[in-house]
Amino acid sequence: MDKAAKRTLHSYDNPEEEQLARTIADTLYRYDSIASDRIPTLQQLTEEHVKQFWERGYLVVDQVLNPQEVQASLEAIMDVLYGRSVGTKIQFVKPRAELHTEQEIELAARKLHDYIDHEPRLRDAAYHPDIMKAMEALFGEAPKVAQDQAILKPPSGGAEKPWHQDMAYGNLAYDKSVIGVWVALDPAELDNGCMHVIPYSHREGAVPHYAVRDWQLCDVSVQVEHDVAVPLKPGGALFFSGLLHHGTPPNFSEKRRRSLQIHYAPESAVKLKPHEYKRMFTNEMTGAEC
Repeated sequence: MDKAAKRTLHSYDNPEEEQLARTIADTLYRYDSIASDRIPTLQQLTEEHVKQFWERGYLVVDQVLNPQEVQASLEAIMDVLYGRSVGTKIQFVKPRAELHTEQEIELAARKLHDYIDHEPRLRDAAYHPDIMKAMEALFGEAPKVAQDQAILKPPSGGAEKPWHQDMAYGNLAYDKSVIGVWVALDPAELDNGCMHVIPYSHREGAVPHYAVRDWQLCDVSVQVEHDVAVPLKPGGALFFSGLLHHGTPPNFSEKRRRSLQIHYAPESAVKLKPHEYKRMFTNEMTGAEC
């Protein structure tokens, strides 16, 4: 990948902006506490693991997708980005009209979403039989897909995703907990923005979010001292409660960090009404207290 293209698209606008990003990475995340309690595959999932998931808020699985499934997912993502697969929505950090080469397109892409009805290879991942079986064990009832995304953190400046709860985003606000599955397609490591979680934080329930760098938890309320980083090899996955506090620091490395993120809800779950969502995830002082 051309380094000049990286610098053009993903270098920071000024030294102060880059320094702020590095300060956030250094102060709001820790890198010396690594998730070590893992299961090899979903075939090893037991009732005890289900219990641990709901107690701790997450489960790490070393391999959910095999190498062929990882490669098929990566090819699908690149086909979507380059227009060879159509219908999936793409979120860019630059106006699409300013992106002329494949390198520019890839480096400016932040997220793909709503691909299930358009890209069979990514639909296969979302409805992977092992994941669906695990979801039924975790929920105690049949699951349904609530949201499908591919999250891309490009090299040399892929932005932070601040600490948050997924159910604080209105489309995932159900009356029962949703579960996210974050699948690494590239090595997700400490230097390129792997997932970070706060164990047991889902037990606090819904927490007000604030519009700061994103829709996020207030920085001063993040329990950084309890942060656990979750590096993953391609095909590995993090299963996590929709109320778990989690985030990802910026990618300052020269490496890609592409991933799938699918959210599931119990079949019986229904969307929260707007006033219930507002009561749970917002604050009348939002924007003034953070």
